[in-house]
Amino acid sequence: MIQWMLNRFVPDNADTKNPKVRTRIGAFAGAVGIVCNVILCAAKILIGAVAGSVSIIADGVNNLSDAASNIISLFGFKLAGKPADRDHPYGHGRFEYLSGLIVAVLILVIGVELLKSSIEKIITPAPVEFSWVLVIVLLLAIAVKLWMMAFNNKLGKLINSQTLIATAADSRNDAISTSAVLIAALISHFMGYELDAWMGVAVALFILWSGIGLVRDTIDPLLGGPADPEVVAHIEKKIMEHEGVLGIHDLMVHDYGPGRLFASVHAEVPAEVPVLQSHEIIDDIEEEFLRDDGMEVIIHLDPIVTSDPVAQTFRLWIADSIKTIDPRLTVHDVRMVPGEGHTNVLFDCVKPFELDMTSEELTSRIQMLVREYNPSYNTIVKIDSAYTALPEN
Repeated sequence: MIQWMLNRFVPDNADTKNPKVRTRIGAFAGAVGIVCNVILCAAKILIGAVAGSVSIIADGVNNLSDAASNIISLFGFKLAGKPADRDHPYGHGRFEYLSGLIVAVLILVIGVELLKSSIEKIITPAPVEFSWVLVIVLLLAIAVKLWMMAFNNKLGKLINSQTLIATAADSRNDAISTSAVLIAALISHFMGYELDAWMGVAVALFILWSGIGLVRDTIDPLLGGPADPEVVAHIEKKIMEHEGVLGIHDLMVHDYGPGRLFASVHAEVPAEVPVLQSHEIIDDIEEEFLRDDGMEVIIHLDPIVTSDPVAQTFRLWIADSIKTIDPRLTVHDVRMVPGEGHTNVLFDCVKPFELDMTSEELTSRIQMLVREYNPSYNTIVKIDSAYTALPEN
């Protein structure tokens, strides 16, 4: 059914690399969510008001917040799909993250209000009118939410949208909270324990917990969170598949919205190979990323001397030995400059953020390590930050 709906309303849905198609799929998902959540909200608030159940009303208001979320997400997809212009040369993709942040804040506000009303009912309790119509409405609501979970999950994976995947998780959570409300109603009716107000508190706390998680998930890409490990691994694999590339380092991935990734990386090439030949290889790799992945990747060429056996031996030794300080450390751009009294060895070392050691302390440890290897070597090391965690070769 989901694929049929997608084919009916977005006929060209297979072309997900096309930003316009991606926008249409996102907008379609938002429209479906609005319709479903408005119907669920109206049904629950009506039955909750008749029964005098604060937990059912709370669950209905939660659906109202979901509908508001869908509206904001729909506009977010529309705005994110605008092409780049003079004022926004990297496009408008981060509108999708901004819309998610607005939704998260809205969910937090609703959660606080529902918590207040539930606590008030605990203080001044009132009986809940049970009916089988109430049970039927809640069962249908659970079924609809489970379908919406599958719907948003499928479309989210199709266009690689964290917003829709998060919406799918929210639909799953809604199905769980509605099930809890239904169980509370049945227990209250058949066993005489009034759990309605307490279940309202539970639903409100659940909403707050979801809102806090959404705030975290939407703020991270806006602040510049770490790159997706799968993206990092894909970039490394694609570059290293080309003959003439010895290694890569200093990879930086910039996220300007779903489907709008920009990256820069240094690629090591043999210094003995003519520079025009190596440059042609680098150009081909950049064109492949743009053609196959829609990703702008800028590759800086770093020549590495491979014909000098002394330099090559040291390069392999330092790459392995530096891990005795910390297994996460890596080196690159290893160069040797012989002199009359000593040999300068120069290289960069990538220091993980979690390493409990200052750059000065790390430099001193590396210099001691190299001095033990050869006292005539004068170590000049530059400490780099680890913007991405490249997979181990």
